[in-house]
Amino acid sequence: MPIAAAIGDQQAALFGQTCFEPGDAKCTYGTGNFVLLNTGTTPVRSTHGLLTTVAYRFGDEPPVFALEGSVAASGSAIQWLRDQLGILPSAADSETLAAQVEDSAGVCFVPAFSGLFAPYWRPDARAAIVGLSRYHTAAHLARATLEAICYQTRDVVVAMAQDSGTALDCLQVDGGVTANALCMQLQADILGVPVSRPGVAETTALGAAYAAGLAVGFWKSQDELRANRHEDRRWQPSWSDARRAEGTTRWRKAIDRTLDWV
Repeated sequence: MPIAAAIGDQQAALFGQTCFEPGDAKCTYGTGNFVLLNTGTTPVRSTHGLLTTVAYRFGDEPPVFALEGSVAASGSAIQWLRDQLGILPSAADSETLAAQVEDSAGVCFVPAFSGLFAPYWRPDARAAIVGLSRYHTAAHLARATLEAICYQTRDVVVAMAQDSGTALDCLQVDGGVTANALCMQLQADILGVPVSRPGVAETTALGAAYAAGLAVGFWKSQDELRANRHEDRRWQPSWSDARRAEGTTRWRKAIDRTLDWV
């Protein structure tokens, strides 16, 4: 059997999400999460803690480049609540528990268990939970964990806008954490842009299939692939600008408290 395409996993997810135009971006949430932004045929050299990578190339066409940012702890932060703290029967129960409260009531959890990745690159950082009082419960901590996933993603998206000069208008998402509807709503609220989940959850495998299919002529064009994408659900931001700014300021204070531990 001939090999028709070779593509990295995050690049494949970008392709599977049909992010073919400059400014299109996707985030894959797993143990950690990875955000890629299509920057077109001109590489953008990051000065804000991101990686410049080749997204894909077909035949003799010019390569398409992307900016990439990785977050160390996303799904693994939820696993920590389940396995180390024992406050969740399963990872899926994080949504139910977090939904018992309207917000985290000032609690911030920075899950820097092995340092902070993009855009900070601080191996000396360690995890911290700040803002606790006797009023707070496991539900507040669960909600702070979902918010942490989203704030870490926002940090990467902001760095991408600073590097590329392009403001995100929609984030396309995939991976296991996207089954958590509350987390995805928080992601839209914290970013201030819509979040879109496709009908096909395995976008990495889909992207590899798309690349190979184009190479052998099974599909004729990227337009055909784009027409094949079907949205499963979209979350619209509901927070005010003031609430978003307040939350971001608190998150930055929490980040500062994780630094210089080792």
